Parts: sequence; structure tokens; C-alpha cells
Amino acid sequence: MLDNKGFDLWADGYDRSVGLSDEENTYPFAGYKNVLSTIYDSIRAGQGKRILDIGFGTGVLTCKLYENGYDITGIDFSEKMIQIAREKMPAARLIQHDFTYGLPAQLQDQKFDAIVCTYAIHHLDDAAKVVFLKELMTHLNPGGKIFIGDVAFAARGELETCRARCGEEWDEEEFYIVAEEIAKEIIGVHFNRISHCAGILMIRNMTCP
Repeated sequence: MLDNKGFDLWADGYDRSVGLSDEENTYPFAGYKNVLSTIYDSIRAGQGKRILDIGFGTGVLTCKLYENGYDITGIDFSEKMIQIAREKMPAARLIQHDFTYGLPAQLQDQKFDAIVCTYAIHHLDDAAKVVFLKELMTHLNPGGKIFIGDVAFAARGELETCRARCGEEWDEEEFYIVAEEIAKEIIGVHFNRISHCAGILMIRNMTCP
């Protein structure tokens, strides 16, 4: 698993390497562009303009929202990634922080219309994912939604099949989403499969109209 310095070194070539995996339809980024475009379209179809992007990387998704007038707050632990994203979104609120410790203190009283996390939550193990997602739910405005796009599977069997096919390419240090297991712990979970190894977990604040 890369630390923040590792991501700093990867920052300049990140979009290029991700794009290559997506174009070749290979693990781990097969479906990457469709994941981002589906989340983008879902946010654009919803209400509200306040967006929190967790682990935003170089800002590929949030930059598009920013350009369309959305109020962007972002969290990433790589200083280099933040520098790249800030060039694209100079008025966005970008915070250097490791979300594996939860949200930063300055966001504890903030609420958002959509919370996005793409290709980042796999750094949390299964139990920690549930804790973090429950924390995020307390930061949703009425009608707000959480969108988690990542290497993800509807059921454990699908994950194991993908792991077997990938062989040595599989990253044993990452913890991928299994939607049916998350749904046992959190109400309002919906899963949208995008590719053989990618999907979007959507959670709506069910207490809101």
C-alpha cells in the first residue's frame, strides 16, 4: 500500500497509468471512466451544490463539477496531488488529511449534498469502512447521497473469482467493497456494477425526504 510520499511520486503519472488499465479493461481500473461519469451524472441530476470529495487525487471528477459551479471541498493526503488539483480548482477548499483517521476537525460541523470517494476507500478494512460510512452519513444534507466508486463487487463470491483470475496482480493489501456485506450494516445501500472489477456503492440518507 502506498503512503503519502508514494502517492506524491505517482501523482504526475497517475491519470496516465489509470487510463491505460481502463482502456485495456484490466484490474484494477477497468471501468474507471464509467465509474466517474456515472457519479458525475448522478450528482448533476440531483439537488444541491455542496460536494465533499474524499481522496480526490488529481481532481478528475471534482474538476468537472467545479467547472459547473459546484462548491468543492476535498480531502487528500498527498501534497503533490493537492497541488495538481489546486491548479484546476483554485477556489476549492482542499485539505491535506489522511481520511483513515476519519474526517478532519474543520469539517466536523459541515454538511454536504453529495459525498464522493473514488478509488480510495479500499485503504480501510471492512469494519473500518462501515464505521467511516456511518460517519459520512451524519454529514449529509436532506436528500444527500454518498457515492463510493472503486474496485467493488456485489457479493463475496464475485470478489474471489476476480482474485483468482488476477493471480499475482491482485493487491492483497487493499480491502475491496462487497456490497451485500455493507448492506447488512447500513440501511439504504444500492450497488451499481460497472465492470468485472468496478462498481458504485450509493447510500442515501434515508431519514431525509
